[in-house]
Amino acid sequence: MRDDLIVNEIRKYREEHAACFNFDLRAIAKDARERAKKSGRKVVTPPHRQTTERF
Repeated sequence: MRDDLIVNEIRKYREEHAACFNFDLRAIAKDARERAKKSGRKVVTPPHRQTTERF
């Protein structure tokens, strides 16, 4: 498989970003929500869909 420069750059950024939060997914998500609120853009949350399919 060839190395993709864009994918490698995104993975590098994602790794650095996660390291800033000690790889704590809850902290990363909290930061993302706070940045979304501060952006001033409208944030749309899709409605919860119930499924009848069982896994």
